[in-house]
Amino acid sequence: MSLWGNKCDLSFSAGEDSSQKSNPLQSLENLIPYILVNDMEKLWSLLVNARKRNTEKSNVRVDIILDNAGFELVNDLVLADFLLSSKLADEVHFHGKSIPWYVSDTTKHDFNWTIKQLQSVNHMWMSRCGINWEGNLKKGVWVYHDHMFWTLPHDFSSMAEVAPDLYADLQKSNLLLFKGDLNYRKLTGDRKWEYTVPFHQALNKFHPSPLCSLRTLKSDTQVGLKPGQGEQIQASEPEWMVSGKYGVVQFDAGL
Repeated sequence: MSLWGNKCDLSFSAGEDSSQKSNPLQSLENLIPYILVNDMEKLWSLLVNARKRNTEKSNVRVDIILDNAGFELVNDLVLADFLLSSKLADEVHFHGKSIPWYVSDTTKHDFNWTIKQLQSVNHMWMSRCGINWEGNLKKGVWVYHDHMFWTLPHDFSSMAEVAPDLYADLQKSNLLLFKGDLNYRKLTGDRKWEYTVPFHQALNKFHPSPLCSLRTLKSDTQVGLKPGQGEQIQASEPEWMVSGKYGVVQFDAGL
């Protein structure tokens, strides 16, 4: 759900009403064929093994680098809730924008507003989520950060040099989850790579911690595909790279 929540982007809706009118969970099975790179098993393995190696002095930390506010953000908060409640993580750190790079980008105001709104909704479980999530922030098991680097015109491969404080903080994480298309473009330098170029290579030595991109395709940058995979889709769907129809769960161990 956190992956496909990235479909909800003002670049598509242009501000028109696009509220969820059906149960999105019912469509997940049908969307599996549209995940072009699916490294979900690697994520499970990493988190389960991190828990096994964990000691009382070493919390398992997951960082989510946020994209859009609204429906996508709610899915990201649910994911963070799941990570804690399933004991796959002890703490979740969220990274938003200091200012909106794009109008729907999540800022601190959006983050806090969403949790407050959920608390006041006339729906028992949504309201309880809002209350619990504010409690997570107060207890420090959820932490919100923003940093000006996220809106500077640099590829992430420049982070260690341009924002060493942010890079050092991300090095403390067991797993970095980068949401959305803009983060993918900045991870890979926004270049027109050959489809089969390895994700690890396209990251250009950006390896603060193991990382994963959860992204629906909305721009013509994509790496890590199998030989012929991109060309095959291109033949029947010329707009496949910008339609939001396809997604990736693309992992790099950072080794």
